[in-house]
Amino acid sequence: MKVAVEAVGGVPREGQARMAEAVEHTITTGEHLAVQAGTGTGKSLAYLVPAIRHAVADGTTVVVSTATIALQRQLVDRDLPRLSDALAETLGRKPTFAILKGRRNYLCLNRIHGNAPSEPDEDALFDAFAASALERQVQRVQEWATETETGDRDELVPGVTDQAWRQLSVTAKECLGVHRCPVGVDCFAERARATAGRADIVVTNHALLAIDALDDRPVLPEHDVVLVDEAHDLVDRVTSAATGELTAGSVKLAARRCGRAVDEETADRLDEAAEGLELVLEDAAPGRLEELPEALGGALTVVRDAAWACISALGPERKEDVEGSTARKLAHALTEDVHDTAVRLLEGFDDGKQHDVVWVSGEPNRPKAVRVAPIGVGGLLRDRLFGQRTTVLTSATLSLGGSFDTLARQWGLPPEQPVEKAPGMATAKEAPSDGGTLKWTGLDVGSPFEHQRSGILYIARHLPPPGRDGLPPQVLDEITELVQAAGGRTLGLFSSRRAAEQAGEELRKRLSTPVLCQGDDTTALLVNRFAEDPETSLFGTLSLWQGVDVPGDSLQLVIMDRIPFPRPDDPLASARQQRISEHGGNGFITVAGTHAALLLAQGAGRLLRSPNDKGVIAVLDPRLATARYGGFLRASLPPFWTTHDPEVVRGALKRLTAG
Repeated sequence: MKVAVEAVGGVPREGQARMAEAVEHTITTGEHLAVQAGTGTGKSLAYLVPAIRHAVADGTTVVVSTATIALQRQLVDRDLPRLSDALAETLGRKPTFAILKGRRNYLCLNRIHGNAPSEPDEDALFDAFAASALERQVQRVQEWATETETGDRDELVPGVTDQAWRQLSVTAKECLGVHRCPVGVDCFAERARATAGRADIVVTNHALLAIDALDDRPVLPEHDVVLVDEAHDLVDRVTSAATGELTAGSVKLAARRCGRAVDEETADRLDEAAEGLELVLEDAAPGRLEELPEALGGALTVVRDAAWACISALGPERKEDVEGSTARKLAHALTEDVHDTAVRLLEGFDDGKQHDVVWVSGEPNRPKAVRVAPIGVGGLLRDRLFGQRTTVLTSATLSLGGSFDTLARQWGLPPEQPVEKAPGMATAKEAPSDGGTLKWTGLDVGSPFEHQRSGILYIARHLPPPGRDGLPPQVLDEITELVQAAGGRTLGLFSSRRAAEQAGEELRKRLSTPVLCQGDDTTALLVNRFAEDPETSLFGTLSLWQGVDVPGDSLQLVIMDRIPFPRPDDPLASARQQRISEHGGNGFITVAGTHAALLLAQGAGRLLRSPNDKGVIAVLDPRLATARYGGFLRASLPPFWTTHDPEVVRGALKRLTAG
């Protein structure tokens, strides 16, 4: 570990050493491990070093799964290259690593070479400007295809729209396969998979990890250990991967694809089914469905049967010309997805009981859709992840309300396991037996930051509780006074885009220091401008709660306008809450409270990013101090010194600014 730390220019940290020992122990015993490691611990090195040692010694592969592109890039571009060089002499050879994403993230050379019919976006069919813009983006991707070594979408800067990228990529189901594709030997996705199959460490994302668990055909290399970083996001990412969606547009596209490969009457039947679904969805009120309306059930039945007729007409794969084969594969993949989603939606209400959550979505500027998602993913994770591989879950935020149990239940792990806090560490236990329950240990290695000396948690107890009519004058006044005292240097985290824009617009009138608002430019550029100018403030919503890393004087005040509970009408949250309450649990705390606690902790984590950082977390929601659930939420936050006195806070901010 010492060699590794020196290689990346770090310093030895007690929590990092404890975590590395615990990870090595869990790899040896097969017992699962959950580790909370605060910002500054150096947790990526703490799990990578024992993982690399295990992979090299046993000739196996270890998978590292993350939630964000930023962490993937940090691991692949910075941490792993340095560790590979540093550990080569000790291990006897240079460890290897690779990054692997879903097939849709890579260019498809078969489509680049024109061996598939073009599919204009639905809007572009009737809008010359939209068609022209789409054509320009597709042309830029085609030009980039002659330069790129990887075909990885994330390396195309600036990026293109999803519609443009879909023209030149395929899903796993749409792929012809390496042996049938005329350019299969040069396929970017296949090359990435081959490289990953030979690597000691494979870095991927939670979505692909979920797909690997959901699909009977493995997409990740054979592996015996999984390291899940940013584990607080695992449930949401797995849920997203397991969510199905049906729109009239997707059914129409399936009909258009089938029109090139089946008889006209069969394809028209599916197109007519799409029109019927469109009419029903137009009249449907957005929201969760506790029972299937007769009209929607009828439309879904027609879609299911018409899709099956097309699948039957497409028949088994046949040897034919490349374009015909590609068109047939594209038609079969989408039509099968339409059919299977319709079946799942209909079966979601079998025997009068709802097995999945079903809802109609009505988002601005998007066509209505009917969606289906699992009420919980704990069973899936228990059977397909923890039941098959040794797993380490880590994040700066795992202990909610002072316990790991809340997240453990969502992951499908048994609750009420002891959580060992620094200076303790996981102790040796017997390896789990095949017939026993899953065994896991929780470990909190703390943080190198002295939260009580470096930060203040200010709860504005005197303010009115949040309402539905935007930010009241008292809150806008409070924000103004806090930002003025801080001299800018403020990250404003708001629970809605409307609130962020209201605050931004109002404070631009009141302040002499700059105020940026999410949506003014790309988030990355806004964060860069915020970091470069200490007098600048940045206001935004969800992505800023978890995605900002700005150490130093540019960030000394984090404002949260309210406790970030999910919307009461959120289909998944309300269904999960109801299910838990029906079984005698506290649905509100388990679902809404957990959601809020995670975001509060993640938001508070934006403040201290380096050992010398100091500042204030200001929560402008008095319920954090007064409500019965306030104690649970406060116990989920770092141990900042706490006050309700605005004078104390403004004085502290002014001293920080002056210093």
